[in-house]
Amino acid sequence: MKLKTFKYIVPVVGALMLSFGLTSCNNTLDLDVDDPQTVVEFDAESMLAKIYGTLLLTGTTGPDGNADMPGFDEGDSGFYRRIFEANELCSDECIWTWQGDAGIPEMTNLSWNASHGYNELTYYRLAYNNNLINFYLDQTAEDNSAQTLQYRAEVRFLRALYMSYFIDLYGKAPYKEHYNQDLPAEMSRVDVFNYIVKELKDINGENAEAKEVLLDNANSDANYGRADKVAANLLLARLYLNAGVYTGTPQWQEAVNYANKVIKISYSLNKSEKNGYSAYEQLFMGDNGENPNARQEIIFPIRCDVNSRSWSGSIYPVASTTGDGTPTQGLAAAQWTCNRARQSMVEKFFPNLDDVPMVNDPHEVAKAAKDDRALFFSGAAPDGSKKRTISTEEKTTFAAGLGIMKWTNVQAETGGFNDASWPDTDVPFFRVAEAYLTLAEANYRLGGENSITLNAINELRNRAHAEPLTEVTERDIIDEWCREFYFEGRRRSDLIRFGMFTSGSYLWDWKGGSYAGNGVSNIYNLYPIPARILNGSNMHQNPGY
Repeated sequence: MKLKTFKYIVPVVGALMLSFGLTSCNNTLDLDVDDPQTVVEFDAESMLAKIYGTLLLTGTTGPDGNADMPGFDEGDSGFYRRIFEANELCSDECIWTWQGDAGIPEMTNLSWNASHGYNELTYYRLAYNNNLINFYLDQTAEDNSAQTLQYRAEVRFLRALYMSYFIDLYGKAPYKEHYNQDLPAEMSRVDVFNYIVKELKDINGENAEAKEVLLDNANSDANYGRADKVAANLLLARLYLNAGVYTGTPQWQEAVNYANKVIKISYSLNKSEKNGYSAYEQLFMGDNGENPNARQEIIFPIRCDVNSRSWSGSIYPVASTTGDGTPTQGLAAAQWTCNRARQSMVEKFFPNLDDVPMVNDPHEVAKAAKDDRALFFSGAAPDGSKKRTISTEEKTTFAAGLGIMKWTNVQAETGGFNDASWPDTDVPFFRVAEAYLTLAEANYRLGGENSITLNAINELRNRAHAEPLTEVTERDIIDEWCREFYFEGRRRSDLIRFGMFTSGSYLWDWKGGSYAGNGVSNIYNLYPIPARILNGSNMHQNPGY
């Protein structure tokens, strides 16, 4: 099934969407990516395509117009962009140039409140996507065909994914499993954790009563982009890795067990260079979805191409990091000059910042770092202006801070690109490398054999041509999470697990509002429940807001 080709229906959004309960489905829209038209019947495959589409798309007519959630900036409203910004803009990895944009200073400095607009939008996106899922599951409840049960398993995976972000970001979740006007119940972090674990084991066929089972392996041309058993195992590994944060009781051994399940199945790390591009680079290039080297590592992608236009997909990490003389990254028509590297992130690759070569070629920077993953622009515009600095002290200057050149629309196969306005780069949302670092960290926490931790980390370092570690500390592990996964939308969560996000003992540039960095209140380990949600809902505010 090629999900992108199907038309899909979506219930018209009513006022109760804001409280995670759509008003009705008296009207529906049959929506092709290019050709909206009105219909009256439900079509399961079309609705499934819509549900997958909301990982990327924000409305029904391309990047702008007929938004899923009227009343908000549609370009900001996509799932991946919301998760990305919630975990990156507040972290030690990147800083946004345009500090005059509403809500950005609060993200930069860790000082948001319950009326923060981006936070509202993140909450609503998660709720909206879950509403579509409940609608689909209700409509297909009586269909016990093998294909429908498989589709239902995929949809339940996505609901588990969204619920995992609710407890990660908000420490609780609005819970309901049916599409109706009833308000969702407030479910605690522990209860949501247990619910997600059971759901994932059900749909993976681990529980005896399981009727809806995921695909064994979605890494084929026909199924690429769909959730499979490996994706469920990796989400379980992620949940167990964070169990101490979510429930107060660490479950390191379960994290080890599920990470090993991922590593030992059919996906594997890409270790092959191609046409001068490193194995790591290929994961974030314009043909990563067609490149078998990259495909073997990408467990669950968010598919992006010129025909599925959204300001919330891979265009965001490509366009937001380019401009003012950086390489165009195959996206010359979209140069936003927004995100660049915080100094603290560069230090993960260059402990001595004097070793950073100030050059235009990111490959030269990676070569100097002795790590293929250090993909930064440190030079100047072609006319010699806009010279880069490592320091981000000039908070509102795009050239203050190295350019992040990790994401690109350029293709490894051809060195060219299809379209200068919209990238073909799929978001490698789940990839095998996460299982290796999960194994390394969880084994370390257990006090397991040192060789297991070292071997898991060194698999990634060897792939990047970085010097292997011979011993490991907790700081080595959190730094390796950064080196492997920087600018992918997860850093805040990792820092919280290590007790470093709000702490005054680990600082970065502009943390807490000063260039030198300050510790902040522990309330910022969670985002607030949006103030507008609290009126007329069953949700209660998080402490301190």
